[in-house]
Amino acid sequence: MAAQILAVIIFVMMFLLIISEKIERHIVTLLCGLVTLVLVFGLCMHSGRAVLDTLNLRGIFKLNFWYAPGSSEEASVGINWATIIFIAGMMVMVEGMARAGFFRWLCITIAKAVRYKTIPIFITFMLMSAVLAMFIDSITVILFLAAVTVELGQMLRFDPRPMILSEIFCANLGGSATMCGDPPNIIVGTSLGYSFADFITHTGVIAGLSLIFVVVYFFLCFRKKLSVSDGAAADPASFPTPASAIKDRRSFAVSTGIFLIAIALLVTHAMTGLTVAFIGLFIAAITLAAAGRGALKLLKLVDYKTLLFFIGLFVVVGGLEQTGILETVADLIGRICGGNMYLMVAIIVWVSGFASAFVDNIPFAATMIPIIRSLASAPGINLDVLAWSLSMGTDVGGSATPIGASANVVGTSVAAREGHPIGWGQYCKYMFPATLIVMLISMLFIWFQYV
Repeated sequence: MAAQILAVIIFVMMFLLIISEKIERHIVTLLCGLVTLVLVFGLCMHSGRAVLDTLNLRGIFKLNFWYAPGSSEEASVGINWATIIFIAGMMVMVEGMARAGFFRWLCITIAKAVRYKTIPIFITFMLMSAVLAMFIDSITVILFLAAVTVELGQMLRFDPRPMILSEIFCANLGGSATMCGDPPNIIVGTSLGYSFADFITHTGVIAGLSLIFVVVYFFLCFRKKLSVSDGAAADPASFPTPASAIKDRRSFAVSTGIFLIAIALLVTHAMTGLTVAFIGLFIAAITLAAAGRGALKLLKLVDYKTLLFFIGLFVVVGGLEQTGILETVADLIGRICGGNMYLMVAIIVWVSGFASAFVDNIPFAATMIPIIRSLASAPGINLDVLAWSLSMGTDVGGSATPIGASANVVGTSVAAREGHPIGWGQYCKYMFPATLIVMLISMLFIWFQYV
């Protein structure tokens, strides 16, 4: 009992400290993880086995961590090293693409293709944000999209804030479509053994359907604000050309090729047996090899704080799992639902959605994995249905507030830095209804398709 109480206290304190933002979140999770190992597993449980299971280092040296033909990839317990390695590999690849000018080239190319008309740019940038976020971290997508949007706003004389808001939402929605699109999906996929194809054929369908409604919704919200600028722009001849965005043609070609290889490996990894951990490591290796002398610079640009945040987080959640707290929560949800899958899906979608609007969706997703796994052990409960419900709730719910997802924070920060601040009122006025629309679509789709 003492171990359970202490594990809960550590978990709650971690959440409160993360929300307060007074201490960097990676320091918070690492300290809380250390306290969990020492006090919960050591002092209260006297269990070296719990420590080893949570650190999960042995799993890295198993063959099915790197190569898992069929569906034999082992579900993760404790620190999910597959998630850590995959995200690190994608970070290296993205930094290589950014240095080559890929993202700026893509934005300018699309703007030029639609002849610098504001409404077509608005719609195509939303679609581009969603598609890019399916394969690249949404933070990176918004970082470059928001910066280019501000630049285009200055040239075409429109307020960039409506476009940035729509791009943020579409990035979070696009991330829900694939296993590699958003950190919660990576956690769900690697923990429960799902493939890229599993996500694209389930959450991908929901995201695609929702995207249609979202584009129409934002168009109706912002068409008047954006259409007044058409025809008031400067001479298009003065605009930057796509070629000007390419810093080095060789690096650009190589980084684009590596990106296509990454997509091909992810799409086929269920058939090849290559795990996401292997894919992440392989992509990082060829990116660094192609960078040559610039490899060290790429490694320095990797967001190590986020990786450390994940490690500490998994240890704290491991404390809840090892002490049986998560099983207790799962039993409570199971009793409330009484085996009713409709009610269970609704609870997971809406609770995870609203929770993710105010707290980081990454720790919430990591916490819910053992809970839905325990719920699925009951007769008649399908783990797949619960997993898709959790993915959509956490991925989409984070869009509702400026602090719900990292992409939100980055997008609003870029806008504010460039003299276009987006307050809580303006943000929630447009983003909260959009979130409710997609969550409702997700719940109804899962009900009618899977339950």
